[in-house]
Amino acid sequence: MRAYRDQYAEIFNSGRGVVVIAISADPVEELASWARDEEFPHLFASDQDTGVGKMYGALASRPGLTNRNLFVVGPDGKIAYRAVPFREIDPMAYKELGEAVKKLLPVEAAGEP
Repeated sequence: MRAYRDQYAEIFNSGRGVVVIAISADPVEELASWARDEEFPHLFASDQDTGVGKMYGALASRPGLTNRNLFVVGPDGKIAYRAVPFREIDPMAYKELGEAVKKLLPVEAAGEP
């Protein structure tokens, strides 16, 4: 999450034309406190009952835990990019994510002529 925050402008077009939602099985209060303390620029959603995690195949083999998966959903509601699992320690993973997001941006939001 800190890498997303630190590279937000580059990966997520500073939020122009992009909505980033991090979904976690953690309680709302914990997520809100963490987001505030770390000054994350994106949204968080709590999935305590793991319904979303189940739908996206993000549940780990141990109960209550989720895998670090990443999905980019296009304006049409379809998954346009997936990283299952997301390789958070690999700098190339962030470059690939940024490229996937940029492909979905309208030309004017992407800052291109």
